[in-house]
Amino acid sequence: MLVIETGRREMQSAARGRGAVEIDEGELREHVGWLSTPRHIQAQPRENRRIGDRLGDLLASFGHRVEIQGPYRNVIAHPLDPGPCTLICAHYDSVPFTPGADDNGSGVAALLACARALARPGPGQRRNVAFVAFNGEEDGMLGSSDFVDAFLPARSLVVERAHVLEMIGFCSHERGSQRRPVKVPIPMPDVGDFLGLLGSGGSNRMVNDLVRTAEAATPDLHVVGLKTYCAVDRLLPVLHRSDHSPFWKAGIPSVLWTDTAEFRNANYHGSGDRPATLDYGFLRRVTALLVASASAT
Repeated sequence: MLVIETGRREMQSAARGRGAVEIDEGELREHVGWLSTPRHIQAQPRENRRIGDRLGDLLASFGHRVEIQGPYRNVIAHPLDPGPCTLICAHYDSVPFTPGADDNGSGVAALLACARALARPGPGQRRNVAFVAFNGEEDGMLGSSDFVDAFLPARSLVVERAHVLEMIGFCSHERGSQRRPVKVPIPMPDVGDFLGLLGSGGSNRMVNDLVRTAEAATPDLHVVGLKTYCAVDRLLPVLHRSDHSPFWKAGIPSVLWTDTAEFRNANYHGSGDRPATLDYGFLRRVTALLVASASAT
């Protein structure tokens, strides 16, 4: 069974919600800019390594304890406090010979902005938030699978929930710009101006929480949640194409944040996936929701 969950949508783009977080759009543009270079783990190994090292340096400069983990060089920023943590993650590799601005420079840019914002949390904000930039997603989720299957069982890091950012920067206000990711009779907008949240089983409560947080903190962001039940996701491989999948298989609650990739963005996995094609106002609102949800008590 599949269920669509939507929150109240405010039409005024200037609306501000309770608990809204100010995000610097220029910071997001800067990050997407330097990330948008071909950086496949095998086809462009030097550039892939350079990007991973720069991510580690940036996270360390924000005040996080950073570790380069495993054979695929995942970049981990450990939580400031012990105990179960919320994980925010995004893959930093690209398809061979493509710039990968939306896929997945947009997700990494939001991760970095959130990591900077939460490095020194204010009163009432969570401190047990960790960040991971996965490598090798484009080759079958190599980095995230190694992280979940090998790293977590051997270490003391306990992941309570994971937010996986996968292409969150492309937006269109044209009718017919959004196609369905699955051919089932469920109500879904045909305008590609929303953030998609995908959950399954025990992760569906996270989808509900995120929709409520969006209503309060980012009412100008259109959010649509797709919740799957009764293991129906196992029958739909399209729902397992990113780094949330290893978490689902391990029974760790995880939600995929996405602009729905090729079901909206015609530049998907192509040479046209460049920084100028993204909507940075949309990316800013998504990042504000990410910070608000990660910093909630």
